[in-house]
Amino acid sequence: MTKLAPVLSAHWDEKDSFTLEGYKRHGGYTASAKALAMDPDAIIQLVKDSGLRGRGGAGFPTGMKWGFIPQGDNKDHYLVVNADESEPGTCKDTPLLMANPHVLIEGCIIACHAIRAKHAFIYIRGEVTHVVRRVNQAIEDAYAAGILGNGIDVVLHIGAGAYICGEETALLDSLEGFRGQPRLRPPFPAIAGLYARPTVVNNVESIASVPAIVKNGAEWYQSMGTEKSKGTTLYSLSGHVVNPGQFEAPLGITLREILDLAGGVRPGHKLKFWTPGGSSTPLFTDAHLDVPLDYEGVAAAGSMLGTKALQIFDETTCVVRAVLRWTEFYKHESCGKCTPCREGTWWLVQILRDLEAGKGTEADLAKLLDLCDNIMGRSFCALGDGATSPITSSIKYFRDEYIAHLTQGGCPFDPVASTLFAGAGA
Repeated sequence: MTKLAPVLSAHWDEKDSFTLEGYKRHGGYTASAKALAMDPDAIIQLVKDSGLRGRGGAGFPTGMKWGFIPQGDNKDHYLVVNADESEPGTCKDTPLLMANPHVLIEGCIIACHAIRAKHAFIYIRGEVTHVVRRVNQAIEDAYAAGILGNGIDVVLHIGAGAYICGEETALLDSLEGFRGQPRLRPPFPAIAGLYARPTVVNNVESIASVPAIVKNGAEWYQSMGTEKSKGTTLYSLSGHVVNPGQFEAPLGITLREILDLAGGVRPGHKLKFWTPGGSSTPLFTDAHLDVPLDYEGVAAAGSMLGTKALQIFDETTCVVRAVLRWTEFYKHESCGKCTPCREGTWWLVQILRDLEAGKGTEADLAKLLDLCDNIMGRSFCALGDGATSPITSSIKYFRDEYIAHLTQGGCPFDPVASTLFAGAGA
């Protein structure tokens, strides 16, 4: 079993962990005080040395991203925190903000000092009202205590609930008051981001990991995780498991180990398929239980670590129906800016609906894969690519199940069906 080393979730079980008093009781805001006395470039180098990689899905080195901000340009710099968590199955930033919003605020202070920014914007989903209230209260408390307002300000911006605004440039457009749609790059946000000024956009977990690094050092952080994927991270486990929830563990832990911690798949059932990084990542099966859950290990096995949303499905789940539901989500959330995504996701849904209902022929599977091929790499942002991932991977691993829908004239998992497809999950 990989040794656990809680960092972000160390005090979540305390009733007042979300308060300023609860946070300061465990050394809260000592890291920011230390950082403010350091040279900004030294902080950037420290984060680089730690090996911290972005926790929003792409895994880009955080310190390197900070280092892209031009210095001495006499322009305002901005920090934007992406708290627009909306990937199906992803639920790590929401509990983090509920349990300890002050660690994000402290991370914002350190990051702002490092990139020479005076303003940080936290962009959060409008639907999570309880989280909005908690983060807003934490910001007010930080101002009242004199922690904020001394050269660094933090603004909480509430979004309108568009999944596309999780894409960093669409988020910036939304922050500016425009419709959330991806921008053409270059220029990249580091050169022309928010209000056409140099901007760093980081995920909640990325910024929240910084105070511990400043406090304990780069070598301490490097001691956890794998060679190229350092530190601990939050894995969101959901679905057909005994104890779903958040599991903080060093990068490189396996699903088998996390399932052991969660009590396993629900009694009487077995694992059929799962997502390693949310619904936009290619599916895995029970053959991938021992894949190291770090950026390199998951990629080598044919998927992406993404947001580390581990959705678990047992043998009672129809993979065609699950993929259809995900695809309907991506079709609904497409911003419509580019043709491959706008038109492609619509047609993906039409074909999948027919297949799920037992209509069509096996040739429709080839048409489905052809559509995915024409979307992949041709859409304006990664939403189109993400929409194709569960389709192509599910056909790769469960082609027989798609065929069974056609031969039986409907879903073999439907309770009114005469028989259950014997090969499901094989």
